[in-house]
Amino acid sequence: MKAPERHELLAVLKARFDAHMQRHPGIAWAEVLARLEGKPDALQSLHAMEATGGEPDVVGRADGTAEIHFCDCSRESPGGRRSLCYDAQALDARKEHKPQGSAVAMAADMGVELLTEARYRALQALGEFDTKTSSWVQTPGDVRALGGALFGDRRYGRVFVYHNGASSYYAARGFRGWLAV
Repeated sequence: MKAPERHELLAVLKARFDAHMQRHPGIAWAEVLARLEGKPDALQSLHAMEATGGEPDVVGRADGTAEIHFCDCSRESPGGRRSLCYDAQALDARKEHKPQGSAVAMAADMGVELLTEARYRALQALGEFDTKTSSWVQTPGDVRALGGALFGDRRYGRVFVYHNGASSYYAARGFRGWLAV
């Protein structure tokens, strides 16, 4: 990442960090910046999250460590990551009307993870997300082995995590990324 692009990304991240202090109590921007310094892979991942509409922000840290956690905090599932089936196996299984790709593969290309169900619920405790969209979440192997995949959203003032066929895709379903730095 070139210096001007890096500077611009850090400015956007800092502004979002400052605007949403409730998402990361007890964490100072100086700590975040120190973790990001010298981590070009993390900056590339954050850049990809930002470029696809994720609005990444700090959402906490690992207990007892300096590790900082980022998550997509866009109000709705990131617009640049929708209309994807769950994973490569699901994409390969589609014979017609294949989507452009899969959530798992795109997350891997970006250097992030899909949120687990627990992380998705923790994000929803920080605000109201996916009130008009939904987001794929990491799916347990036993569910995936049966052809399903999990996704979450917020409707009727509640957070729901439920299932769909892994090969399904919708214009309003994407995924949220998780990055530990």
